[in-house]
Parts: sequence; structure tokens; C-alpha cells
Amino acid sequence: MKRLTTLLLAVLASGLMIYEGSRHRPAPTLAADQSTTARSTAGKPNIILIVADDLGYADLGVQGCRDVPTPNIDTIARNGVRFTSGYVSCPVCSPTRAGLMTGRYQQRFGHEFNPGPAAQASQNFGLPLSEPTIAERLKKLGYATGMFGKWHLGYLPELTPLRRGFDEFFGFHGGAHSYINANDRSANPIWRGTEKVTSVSYTTDEFAREAVSFIERHQREPFFVYLPFNAVHAPLETIEKYRSRFSSISDPKRQTYAAMLSAMDDGVGSVLGKLRDLKLEENTLILFISDNGGPTQQTTSSNLPLRGVKGQVLEGGIRIPFMMQWKSRLPAGRVYDFPVIALDLHPTAMAAAGGKLPADAKLDGVNLLPFLTGEKKGSPHDQLFWRFGEQWAIRDGDWKLVQTRNDPAVQLFNLREDIGEKNNLADKRPDKVKELQNTWERWSSQMTKPRWVRAGDGD
Repeated sequence: MKRLTTLLLAVLASGLMIYEGSRHRPAPTLAADQSTTARSTAGKPNIILIVADDLGYADLGVQGCRDVPTPNIDTIARNGVRFTSGYVSCPVCSPTRAGLMTGRYQQRFGHEFNPGPAAQASQNFGLPLSEPTIAERLKKLGYATGMFGKWHLGYLPELTPLRRGFDEFFGFHGGAHSYINANDRSANPIWRGTEKVTSVSYTTDEFAREAVSFIERHQREPFFVYLPFNAVHAPLETIEKYRSRFSSISDPKRQTYAAMLSAMDDGVGSVLGKLRDLKLEENTLILFISDNGGPTQQTTSSNLPLRGVKGQVLEGGIRIPFMMQWKSRLPAGRVYDFPVIALDLHPTAMAAAGGKLPADAKLDGVNLLPFLTGEKKGSPHDQLFWRFGEQWAIRDGDWKLVQTRNDPAVQLFNLREDIGEKNNLADKRPDKVKELQNTWERWSSQMTKPRWVRAGDGD
């Protein structure tokens, strides 16, 4: 009898502990028709896509930065793969995001330029509904989807995050926003879902906190977190908590930029820390990129040793920090040199989730996982292409042919020998110029015309 009483007390205590825990972290309630989805999502990896804004190629410790520590972002490379030839599909914000979300060259659907400030944007600006987003596709696979940060893919209600595959949204729809004033742009407010937010502390901190909260609340189901910080995009704004870390930097602009970058690194650290606390890190695919190269004069960003800046199809405008971590699947500390592009992240995430793309998807991106695990050899791409108004470029192996904005003559570079694009070989290799130009023209002829006129390169 004494043993039975002891056993009953232990069972009751266990039940009380479960109840107490559930009050703080309630498990999702599954309706009968959700049971199949629950079984089908078991074991799927969580996916986190982090996008820095205007981060230069050399702005991270693992990329060579010496005056601003970025220990948290650096761990993504050290625990996974760092791509030294990682590109985006445009040297400015919105077109890159259109390509990133769809896995297709954005010129295929006319999303070639930035829209400019929200108040002046074209009425037809935005990612067309005909182009499925990665959030929409992962949602169909049973993923909880949350976005926290900068959207920049449409202002009309049907083009905003909650209508493009995201269950939750906290952020702004436009291209730039104050970090400390929620009301600095009336045409581009900060939103929580469909409600306007009237005050913020520091957007970098808040976007990270929202992502951490989402992970906490959805830890028992596969989730997709899209965390596009507005850091380190202008305006240069910080708070004392971060500025005080860089009292040794005398240049006020550089000091502020360093503080902004450090804040973003802290934010990434809080997300990574939450994954570790919940024992989710092993089975989470973490993707980190910048949306374009840094605007050096504006913010003190660095693209070294690359030539060029944001807004240019020279390497400094399109070649960016690019990292991937999936501890249970990918090798740690690998440096991968073959050219890859942000378009690849859509099919890579879909493959990780076990999803099959429709036969008519026609993605330009490539699933990178078999190249990283050794199942496939060689380069994921034969060529990569860029078209940004009068600027264009093609990379084919080590060769790059580029047309800049202010030079009527094309320039040819061998990037393996000349990463800084200093030695124009066009006169010495007219055969290669003709070959690459013909290849680029065939690609460009498959693209459509821009759906709105070019706006500035900044917003």
C-alpha cells in the first residue's frame, strides 16, 4: 500500500509539472484533420534566413573586419560553410529580395529596379502574385512562418507579408526606416500584422526579439523565420548601449556604423542562443547573406578587396557575405569557392524541407546541399547573370564580362587572378569578350522589360 501511495504521488507530481510547463509554453493543439500534417512535418528541419542590409563584403570578422567584432555571425561560418564567391542578383535592395523570395531572376517578371521612397513608388510596384514565395511553399509543407524586419516587395495589401505566405509579421514594407522613431515616415510605418506600431526602442533589437519569441512559441513544429534586418542601412542611428562599445573609434560616422553592426551581431546571437537553449540547433538550417554590397562613402562599410559599391555590378556591389549552417547535415568550417547566388536559397530550403517543386517552377536557383555534402561535384552554375538598367555582367567560371554605368566599353576580368577587377583583359581576349557577350545577350532576351522606371540606388 505504501508503494502504491508513493507511485500515485509521483504520477500526480509529474502531471502537475507538465501542467505548470504548459502554462508558459503551451503545446500546439491539433485538430483531427491536422494529425496527418503533424506526422508529415515530424523531423523536418527548421529554417532561418537572415538578411543584412547594405553589409559590405569585408564587414564581418570572418570576412576580414578588424575593428568591429562579430562573434555571433562568425559562428555561422565556423559551424558551417562560408561561400567566398557568394552573390546576389542585383546591387540594390528590392530586386535582390524579389529574386531571393522566388528563386528566379527578378528580371523574368520585371522587378529590375528599386521603387524609391514609399510615397513616390509606382502603383504597380511589388512582387507579382504569379511568383510564389519561399514562405508560401514552406507553409504548404506544414511550416509556421514568421517575418521580422524589412519587406520592400510591395505596399498594396495583397502584396504584403501576411498575404505572401507569412503567418506573422513585424516590420515595415518600404526600403528604409529610422531605427528609433516609429513615425519617421508616414507612408512607411512599422506594422505588427495589420496594426500600426506607434513606438519602438531600437528596431534591430526588436526584430531579433520578435524572431526569438516566434521560435519559442513554435518550437514543437517546423518553422521558417525570415529575419531581414534594416541594419546596417542608413540612416546611421544607434543607442548608447552599442555606441559605448566603440569609444576608441574617433570618426563619428564609423563609430555609429560599428555600433549598428554590433547590435545586429547581438541580435543574431540571441536567435542562435535560443536555438541552443531549446536544443533545436542541430536540425536548423541557418542561412545568412547581405542584400547587396556596402555603400562605402555613405556608411563607412567595406567591400575590400573588391572594386565597386552598392548600385554597381562590379564585384563590390553584388558579391556579399554568404554563409550556411546545418549542423546535422553540413560540414563545419568549410570554405566553398564555386560561385553561388542568393537565388539558390529558395530551392535549397525546399530540398531541406523535403518538398518537391512543381514541374513548371522553372527556378534559376540550384539546390546547394548535394554540392556541399559531396553528392555532386563541380560548380552549381555554368554562368551567373546580372542586368540592372544600362549595367550588366556575366560570370562564367573565372571569367567576368561587365558593362558599367559610366564606361561605354565592356571590361573583361579573370577573377581568380584579379579579384579586385583591376586588369581589364578585353583588348587581349576579344574572342572571350564576344563569347560572353553573346551568352549574356541570349539570356537577356529571355527577360522582360522593367515594370517601373528606375528609382535611386539608396532606398
